[in-house]
Amino acid sequence: IRSYSGPETEGQLLDSFIQHFGDSLGTKIKRMPLIEETVLPGDSLLTLPVVIIGNGPSGICLSYLLSGYRPYLSPEAIHPNPILHTKLEEARHLSIVDQDLEYLSEGLEGLAVLFDTLLHPDADFGYDYPPVLHWKLEQHNYIPHIVLGKGPPGGAWHSMEGSMLTISFGDWMELPGLTFKEWAASKRRNIKSDRVMPEEIACYYKHYVKVMGLQKNFRDNVYITSVSRLYRGEDDEDRSQLNESISAQHLEMEDGQKSMIKRNWEVRGYQRATDGSHVPFCLFAENVALATGTFDSPGRLQVEGEDFPFVLHSMSDFGAAISKGRLRGKADPVLIVGAGLTAADAVLCAYNNNIPVIHVFRRRVTDTSLIFKQLPKKLYPEYHKVYHMMCTQSHTVDSNLHSAYTSFPEHNVLSFKPEMKCVLQSASGLKKILKFSVALVLIGSHPNLFFLKDQGHSIGHHSNQPITCKGNPIEVDPYTYECTKEANLFALGPLVGDNFVRFLKGGALGVARCLAVRQKKKHELIESGDGGGDGVP
Repeated sequence: IRSYSGPETEGQLLDSFIQHFGDSLGTKIKRMPLIEETVLPGDSLLTLPVVIIGNGPSGICLSYLLSGYRPYLSPEAIHPNPILHTKLEEARHLSIVDQDLEYLSEGLEGLAVLFDTLLHPDADFGYDYPPVLHWKLEQHNYIPHIVLGKGPPGGAWHSMEGSMLTISFGDWMELPGLTFKEWAASKRRNIKSDRVMPEEIACYYKHYVKVMGLQKNFRDNVYITSVSRLYRGEDDEDRSQLNESISAQHLEMEDGQKSMIKRNWEVRGYQRATDGSHVPFCLFAENVALATGTFDSPGRLQVEGEDFPFVLHSMSDFGAAISKGRLRGKADPVLIVGAGLTAADAVLCAYNNNIPVIHVFRRRVTDTSLIFKQLPKKLYPEYHKVYHMMCTQSHTVDSNLHSAYTSFPEHNVLSFKPEMKCVLQSASGLKKILKFSVALVLIGSHPNLFFLKDQGHSIGHHSNQPITCKGNPIEVDPYTYECTKEANLFALGPLVGDNFVRFLKGGALGVARCLAVRQKKKHELIESGDGGGDGVP
């Protein structure tokens, strides 16, 4: 199998899939699961057990576990939580994946906290205890899968602004089996503080995939256009013959219509070739895991003039404008909208480049929900510098705009004007018009699940509403991370509200255990002669 970093022609890509999945599944494959969109699914097509959409830390961690890596309690390890340690001792001979995760996580607020405390015991109390787990590669536990991502392994970390430090410690960004410090030492990188730059994290994730031998499961430059169920009526013999290779389950229609068969997932999209052309594909999967994160669609104000080219919505666009000299020598300030950490990063970026800032946000500076209130000053001095300016350099303190920075708390943007002016409205209803050079709207981001039916609105906690990481994450079973409203569809990471890398690994653990249990049952059915020939074992 070629490395993910090597350019592949369409033929090489298909051949690598045939070799890898043919050997893994022990089947003779006449045709690839990657086929041209005009080709109908035939009985020679391969149905993969798992397709993972998204190659950020969530997708990487899930691939690690599906590849057969298993965590065991280390021989000399003693977890500082005596109740949890007693439970771990009861089944020391079993890997964590093979244990009762609900039982282990009792009193720990779910799998996210369970797995985190096994990897970083008592980290929230400032301790740097080693993990209580050691890892074994057990080839017989390998579940064939493929990880599809738009860019190289690491996902959105490759596109984040490189000059800022991560909010989390480097140790908390690491994945199982390879500590961040080990990687930094191997690369002779001098990590000067516990917090690191996104570029370092992106390089670590890319290296992790390679050193763990996962790259054969990864394909980058892949864009998904559709993920859908295949259905057919029981009396539709023609389609039945075309889809014999796809396992099925029966669905009774609520309105009394004829019974339908709910088939596996059909995943369509294209891979962007090195020459820029698009190579369409279609593949089939028994299970799909969504690990796309939430950086696809920047949050928008939905106001007049927001589509003007001088209104930006990402730090990367802002950084590009600075590097190209677009803001050099401008008399008018940059307008930054938002009160989160990304907006604070933009303030710092402008400040460090001697660009004056107008900072607009809806909340009061005393609002306890502001993220700055939750960050220790000693660990995050730069963010507290921004917060101090937000409080002390408000437009209310001085009727004139401050030269370097002026904040407008409790203000909303009403519109942007073509002459690069912005209309603001205060909480009291007073309107102001301000001139600016570039506007930067940084009010969060949302996942873009356009490839799902109804854009995934039906699988959130609040049906028929857009999926968001805070207000409406995908509703999943807390121990399997399977969507409660769609069988064989899993979600993990920010899509389900696990917004920090240290906590998303618990979701991968839940998915891996669920799939491992189902694979075992499937094998037992096949060995007993009751499994028929449906699907791929």
